[in-house]
Amino acid sequence: MNRMIVTNDDGVQAPGILALATAMRQLGSVQVIAPSVNQSASGHKKTLFQDIPANEVVLADKTSAIAVGGSPADCIAIAALGLVEWPPRVVVSGINRGANMGQDVTYSGTVTAALEAAIQGVPAVAVSLAQRDADRVEDYAEAARIAVMVVRKVLEKGLPPLTILNLNIPPVSPVKGLRLTRQGVRIYADELARENNIYRIVGPEPGGNYEEEGTDLWAVNKGYASLTPIHLDLTAHRFLADLAAWDITTD
Repeated sequence: MNRMIVTNDDGVQAPGILALATAMRQLGSVQVIAPSVNQSASGHKKTLFQDIPANEVVLADKTSAIAVGGSPADCIAIAALGLVEWPPRVVVSGINRGANMGQDVTYSGTVTAALEAAIQGVPAVAVSLAQRDADRVEDYAEAARIAVMVVRKVLEKGLPPLTILNLNIPPVSPVKGLRLTRQGVRIYADELARENNIYRIVGPEPGGNYEEEGTDLWAVNKGYASLTPIHLDLTAHRFLADLAAWDITTD
């Protein structure tokens, strides 16, 4: 039987992870390992030389899960190091409340949990729903359905090393279809709020160029699910020749 780990960054009791875990049981056995509290926008934080508590909890559907007092990447790292039987066939992260497109992937705990799985040698899929007010399990039904379709293919085909799939679903049901995409470019409008010596980053949701065909932003804006392969090699290969022409030396 296929063994899968389901994680997220919204917290172990978030409705999105319950919808995802329930849907993934169509494909095999599911172990839920997720942060004990919301860890949105935690990025690829890995906790070293500090205590990381992990406790069994019960989800709303009465199934068990492991709540980890750390980041989404911590959840996968300690799973791989012996918290549970390893490796699973696949790690599925989500369903995130809100999209993770463009540069969002560098901030996203949802995506970086999947990247940690790839580092540990396991195929992984990150799943996000472009709807910030999705507060009920039912809100994630269409996203979960699409996730099952994608993960079923990953189980069948596998993924290249150090590569994940980033799946974003628009807030429509049914979606128009699935589009293979590249990362678009986000535009952030963050603001700084201050009260005495306390600061908070606030502001509207990020925007971007939704008319550039072929990007994740374009697809989701047009009502399509967006599937983007992401690789951990961050080298700017096309810039290497230009950089060589700088003739940087240590002499």
